Amino acid sequence: MFDLLLATTGQIVLYVAIAIFATLLVLFIILVPIKTWFVALVSGAHVSMSRLIGMKIRRIPVAIIIDAYIMAKKAGISVDVVSLETHHLAGGDVRKVINALIAAHSAKIDLSLEDAQAIDLAGRDVDQAVRQSVTPKVITTDFISAVAKDGIELKVKVRITVRANIAKFVGGAGDETILARVGEGIVTTVGSADTHGEVLENPDFISQKVLDKGLDIGTSYQILSIDIADIDVGQNIGAELKKRDAEARKVVAQAEAEERRAMAEAHEQEMKAKTQQMQAVLLAAEAEVPKAMAEAIKDGKLGVMDYYKIQNLNADTSMRKAIAGDKNEDDDGDKF
Repeated sequence: MFDLLLATTGQIVLYVAIAIFATLLVLFIILVPIKTWFVALVSGAHVSMSRLIGMKIRRIPVAIIIDAYIMAKKAGISVDVVSLETHHLAGGDVRKVINALIAAHSAKIDLSLEDAQAIDLAGRDVDQAVRQSVTPKVITTDFISAVAKDGIELKVKVRITVRANIAKFVGGAGDETILARVGEGIVTTVGSADTHGEVLENPDFISQKVLDKGLDIGTSYQILSIDIADIDVGQNIGAELKKRDAEARKVVAQAEAEERRAMAEAHEQEMKAKTQQMQAVLLAAEAEVPKAMAEAIKDGKLGVMDYYKIQNLNADTSMRKAIAGDKNEDDDGDKF
């Protein structure tokens, strides 16, 4: 009985040991990326097993980090696995950073791992920045309207050849600022020309003037050249502005004339009112004459004969007026 119990206990221990071993083996296979460790070892980019296990536990994509590390080592670039892990945890793209470092190293461009990581974390494409440092890109503007001093509009299209400035890629202005500054420079340069013919005769005058302004200061690019792609003659802006100014002056003059006419009419009506008022005063004064004469006769200041003399004088005057009027009418009749 004891021997049977002992045998059963031994079997249980054996089974438990086998289970523990199997569990440890499964955990080892899951946690330890043996293939990745072996590839790094034979590639000359050895990484310790504990480092790989720690990356696995922290849920870092081991294959991506180790592949980037191997690529850097093969290209002769000194990088640290810890820096790559930190960059990944910060939200960066490890592969882009390593590709950019390899491209910069091949093109003999001074680019450190810290600068590449900073560019990538800033949201800029570090790989593209390195390619643009090696192969400049061309930015073509739309037609930019500018007016010379003679009032003629010129529409200018330019091609801007730029090269990425790695040292200022973080915090530097982008394409929009370059386009805005070049547009401003073209407008200023054309506007300073006495005639549009000067610009048409010497288009590189625009390029040279704009380049001399140092428009790439504070940007992520270095401007290599500004080339005139096309120049079109637009409207006569000066004549159009003069026309609008003349029309505006005409409207103002018409308004002023209308105001003066209204004031004249008002003054005329005012004078008519004053005339009627004076006529009323005259009629009132004439109405007082008979009363005054009656008072004078009553007071003995005017005799009856004097009154009759005045009446005769008035009658004689009326008769003379009547005779003069009849004579004029006869003369008019003789004329006809």
